[in-house]
Amino acid sequence: MNLKRTHIVIPQQLAAAIDTLVGKRGRSAFLVQAAEKELMRLRQLKALEAAAGSWKDKDHPELMQGAAKWVDEMRRQDEERFQKVASR
Repeated sequence: MNLKRTHIVIPQQLAAAIDTLVGKRGRSAFLVQAAEKELMRLRQLKALEAAAGSWKDKDHPELMQGAAKWVDEMRRQDEERFQKVASR
């Protein structure tokens, strides 16, 4: 992995709290992991915002009674099929 040394400024209390948990030698790895998580979260939010309005109820009439009802029905049908196969 290519690394780039960078200088960031963070509050002293934040640095102390990080150091308490991961140690001074673990600070960079901790901050990299935290930044990666935040980048993923922000990308997911951006994707959700871009997809807003793409779901149309008219395109999914099977879910008009709610997703839980649809899942229950699918499970019931699976169980019926299983019972038919198992009884052979």
